[in-house]
Amino acid sequence: MALRKILVTGAQGQAGRAIERDLRDHGYEVVGVDLVRTADGETFSWVADLTDLGQTIEIMRGCDGVVHMAAIPNNLIKAESETFRNNTLSTWNVFQAASILGIRNVVWASSETVLGLPFVDPEPRYFPVDEDHYPYPNSHYSLSKVVGETMADQFARWHGMSIQSFRISNIMTESAYEAFPSWQDDPHKRKWNLWGYIDARDLAQACRKALEADLPGARPYIIAAEDTVMDRPTRELIAEVFPNVPVRRELGEFETLLSIERAKRDFGFAPEWTWRRALGRDTAG
Repeated sequence: MALRKILVTGAQGQAGRAIERDLRDHGYEVVGVDLVRTADGETFSWVADLTDLGQTIEIMRGCDGVVHMAAIPNNLIKAESETFRNNTLSTWNVFQAASILGIRNVVWASSETVLGLPFVDPEPRYFPVDEDHYPYPNSHYSLSKVVGETMADQFARWHGMSIQSFRISNIMTESAYEAFPSWQDDPHKRKWNLWGYIDARDLAQACRKALEADLPGARPYIIAAEDTVMDRPTRELIAEVFPNVPVRRELGEFETLLSIERAKRDFGFAPEWTWRRALGRDTAG
């Protein structure tokens, strides 16, 4: 069935806004939902609580696909129990509502943290880190995403759904690039996620392409930019900060250590935006 109408949860977040714009620019009807409505000119359709199954079914009715970005986004906002409850229950409700309504295609926000972030102790097992560097949750937030990925596997198996789990790197909008020069003096400032990031516009592209690919079953994908946040070559960063971690293959000059090869191969993910271009520096190598 051709996709026409897409629900985007977490529509007021920086990811949700970029995803809505991208989908509309490519001809889709978009239904957005969030817990609040802000007065900054952005528009979306619903205010609803996704931890309530009835509300979730209501807002999803009539949609052909779902991009589920809504969540408590880290471990430092709410009590650990509330972060875990909210994230696991809302994700279960989205998957359950989709199965009830016959919606086959779902892309949802897991997290790069399921790979072991923050990489302080222990260090990564190898570079570049790929989808098999899992599961290693180091917080209740990250654990909620591991549970979500497990649910995705089973809902896809039970109902023949396509549920793709995006292990998303640190989301950046173009205005955030102004801070990047302040990190260049000390590579330890951003070692916690291996100097990774993703432009919100490229995340939006990835969501749309994964929905359109109608991928079979459930599979995780790392979604990151092709380069790091640093001006120093990636090999130099490894030598200084992670000298004992084995490197499995040759790396480009500024290549990300969060491998995006699976997303490139499976649905044509092709990051277009980089902080280097935004600040007038050389593009990623």
